[in-house]
Amino acid sequence: MSIDSTEDLFVSGLKHAYYTEQRLVDALDELERTSSNEELKGGFAEHREETRHHVDRIEQVFEQLDASAEAEEDPVIEGMIEAHEEFMSMDPSPEAIDRFNIAAGQKAEHYEIATYGNLIPMADQIGMDDAADTLEETLREEQDELETLSKMGEEFDYGELTVSE
Repeated sequence: MSIDSTEDLFVSGLKHAYYTEQRLVDALDELERTSSNEELKGGFAEHREETRHHVDRIEQVFEQLDASAEAEEDPVIEGMIEAHEEFMSMDPSPEAIDRFNIAAGQKAEHYEIATYGNLIPMADQIGMDDAADTLEETLREEQDELETLSKMGEEFDYGELTVSE
């Protein structure tokens, strides 16, 4: 696909966002499954359901464009997932997993915030005000989730992490 206009760039970004949200549904399941802290597990489960709504919203934006919803692989999110798999292969302690999962969630939220923060002004520029509003709703939810994870990271008890001998 040749990208020759703001609309082309918007559609390309939307395809990456669609892929990212779909992959994060599964990744959040993995984060919930591997976490030992109940509050963290619950947060990942809740955000997974919210992420399913993000997928639906992107599909709505594709409909507004009169285009079929299409995902395009995003190497950034794939790298984050691979980093988690590599970390888990090191047989970390449950406490280390929890802290790593918080950081992984924060990284994903920062990436999504950047993604939506770029898509929204493009949607506005090409006259897709409804799409911009839809994406803005998702952006606010991503920002809220980042705040929740950041608070958990700040309150994490690093004394629980011990060096194995």
